[in-house]
Amino acid sequence: MWSVDPRTGKRRERVTDEATAPDVDAAVQAAHAALPALADRTTRAAFLRAAAKRLEAAREEIVSTADAESALGEPRLSGELGRTTGQLRAFADEIEDGGYLGVIIDHADATLAPPRPDLRRYKLPIGVVAVYAASNFPLAFSVPGGDTASALAAGCPVVVKAHPDHPATSALCGAALRAAAAESGLPEDVVSVVYGFDAGVELVRHPLVAAAGFTGSVRGGRALYDAAAARPRPIPFHGELGSLNPVVVTPAAVAERAEAIGEGLSGSMTLGTGQFCVKPGLVFVPAGEDGDRMLGTLTERLNAAAPGHLLDDRMREAFLDGVAARSALGPVETPVTPQTGDDGRAVRPGLLTVTADALGDEHELLLEECFGPVTVAVRYGDQSEVEEVLDRLGGSLTATVHLGEAEAAGTDGAATALLARLTPLAGRVLVNGWPTGVAVATAQHHGGPYPATTSTSTSVGATAIERWLRPVVYQDTPGPLLPPELRDDNPLGLPRRIDGRRE
Repeated sequence: MWSVDPRTGKRRERVTDEATAPDVDAAVQAAHAALPALADRTTRAAFLRAAAKRLEAAREEIVSTADAESALGEPRLSGELGRTTGQLRAFADEIEDGGYLGVIIDHADATLAPPRPDLRRYKLPIGVVAVYAASNFPLAFSVPGGDTASALAAGCPVVVKAHPDHPATSALCGAALRAAAAESGLPEDVVSVVYGFDAGVELVRHPLVAAAGFTGSVRGGRALYDAAAARPRPIPFHGELGSLNPVVVTPAAVAERAEAIGEGLSGSMTLGTGQFCVKPGLVFVPAGEDGDRMLGTLTERLNAAAPGHLLDDRMREAFLDGVAARSALGPVETPVTPQTGDDGRAVRPGLLTVTADALGDEHELLLEECFGPVTVAVRYGDQSEVEEVLDRLGGSLTATVHLGEAEAAGTDGAATALLARLTPLAGRVLVNGWPTGVAVATAQHHGGPYPATTSTSTSVGATAIERWLRPVVYQDTPGPLLPPELRDDNPLGLPRRIDGRRE
């Protein structure tokens, strides 16, 4: 595997060989053997905190290497590293709290009909987890990212398939995690990194892999999802695939703050050169002068935006080809045409517009994600036209509405109805904001209906740990034989629900 500079297209260094089938088998076997070592919660928490410290200690090298491989810029990547270490520490806290174990005890009760036996439920780690690293977040959604952190927190060893765009960054981060494991008294093989396309296929098929987490394209994710389902023993596949992230701007909102909305949209859709999974890709803009003002500001800001580099040549060509294909659909207009910068490699943002009543079946491409700094503005005359287009959309990670002041105050039911209409489409619904920027918080949900994700879980926030756990119930089991988590005296001091009441 070679490290490549996306700014020049030139190879930087040879990092490692692509993993063979025996290499993948050895990594998974070693991870499986390390599973018992992760059983102690105190050790796991210490491991995650040690990993955060080691990543921070190597900050300069990791950030500069990630920038050379991604062209995302050192300020952005420094912030991403902070997010990554914050996730690791947050999951360490989650381990120590113990609430994620979901301990429920129902004592036997012969007076019920039917009589209830003694039942004690909690959650166990599912086993070895395969993690597929993302291209657009070489730290926070890659080797040391949220999938890895949450799986390790659950007590699951991890084998990461590194993304080909940042092999050197992956090697640095993998080494830091393995060193942290050794420092914490754990086998280094609780985390392994493998490289290469074939390794990813071998990984999802390996009989000892119990679950998988993926962030990437619809095509790649769906292929792996299907492979996971086709196994003799299918496994859960938690995939984040593609997301359009629709935005509805109401007439009242655009009348009150057209320029501010246009400026905000420009910043959101070009953040990270449009390579965020929550980039707003379809925006409903009212017809008329107020909508014209909003799009005028947006056009002005996009024309003034500096060109940026996409993550690799393939993505740049896919972006330019995708915009060209959409622009060729009549009667689509292109107020801002994406193009390459002076170096022939960076790209400038784009804007496409079309009226809602012109969106026929032949325009389905406009209702699919185009990865990169472009959005589609749909001009509408009334709410019924918005409804008709929304009916054609697949699931997204986010859905956003911009409301006027009176609408936000709930003076009539229109805004409530609009939120209710958007809620089935997405996992996160925003009001008067922009979807780029996903806070790492206990209440966060980063997921959505297909094709946004292949499951109902989140990949961000404390509840991401739930993906890597399975529930088990002990019935009428003598106290001395019970796991410590389920004993009446609660020796571990865990939060529990007993006979219907929280302890």
